[in-house]
Amino acid sequence: MNIKLSICTFGAMILASASYADPLTVYTSRGEELILPLLDKFSDETGIEIQMLNDKAPELIARMQSEGEASPADVFLPADVSNLEMAAQKGLLSSVKSDILEANIPPQLRDDENKWFGLGKRARVIIYNLESVNPETDLSTYEDLANPKWNDSILVRTSSHPYNLSLMAAMIVEGGSENTKTWIEGIVENLARSPQGGDRDQIKAVAAGEGKIAIANSYYYALMKNSDVPEEKEAADATGIYFPNQNAGEGQLAGTHINLSGAGIVSSSDMKLEAQQLIEFLSREDIQNEYAESNQEYPVNPAAKLSETLESFGTFKEDDIALASFATLIDDALKLTDESGWK
Repeated sequence: MNIKLSICTFGAMILASASYADPLTVYTSRGEELILPLLDKFSDETGIEIQMLNDKAPELIARMQSEGEASPADVFLPADVSNLEMAAQKGLLSSVKSDILEANIPPQLRDDENKWFGLGKRARVIIYNLESVNPETDLSTYEDLANPKWNDSILVRTSSHPYNLSLMAAMIVEGGSENTKTWIEGIVENLARSPQGGDRDQIKAVAAGEGKIAIANSYYYALMKNSDVPEEKEAADATGIYFPNQNAGEGQLAGTHINLSGAGIVSSSDMKLEAQQLIEFLSREDIQNEYAESNQEYPVNPAAKLSETLESFGTFKEDDIALASFATLIDDALKLTDESGWK
């Protein structure tokens, strides 16, 4: 049995055929090509029908709020921990007691009250032009990117994107609001162009020489390394990946910033046991191996393996801030970017 995928428009539902009378409904902002194969496999193993609604995470949160107890959503599966925490704070997610999830997912990668669980990690890295940057002498920390030596050199997407907000929120936890604001002002001064496009666009621009370095997520770079699109593969091959803050000082992030895709059970769900079963399935070692290979994300289950591409990037020290602690500071980070002119 396979999920029968139809051509989607905004708000369209994607259905799977199965033997259960009621479907398990997943609200997700994840790309369909990344998550559908795993949902399909879950349906094959369990016979549980999957119904998926795909939209941007803030819109899904607003939808669940407006639907209230009548919401059909059973599982919320966004691409960023800040949206998981936002849903939890709004009372949209239920606490879960699961020995399987506690065994498969380290404490720092799940909510303190087990209202959400990480399923895939990505590192916020520095991508550099191989011809114009020597990583051994030029690169060190995120904080150093505010140094005037990088004037007209930095490429990054808009400040309002959760990937950047999460990084800045983590910096607030470690170094405080004033230091983070100063850093943001330095980034604005060093931009090679106005923020535009996604992480893939920043990497392509670095390869084209529009800037020397980009701030981007590791999984975009890894996907481009394996891309069938010549332009993406060529851009990845013309650039290198650097994991910052491996020897950071006081007030700096104590390792490379990590963000999560993850999931939580919706409070109003009538199928909480089946919803828990899906999240446990996605945390399983063999499924985490598939997750790592297809999505090029670092697995959260310590027993799972890295993809060959991620393995080639080498090991690195992760920032050890509990993700829940910085996810609560997203609004503070957004305020700082507004004050500092990073649009």
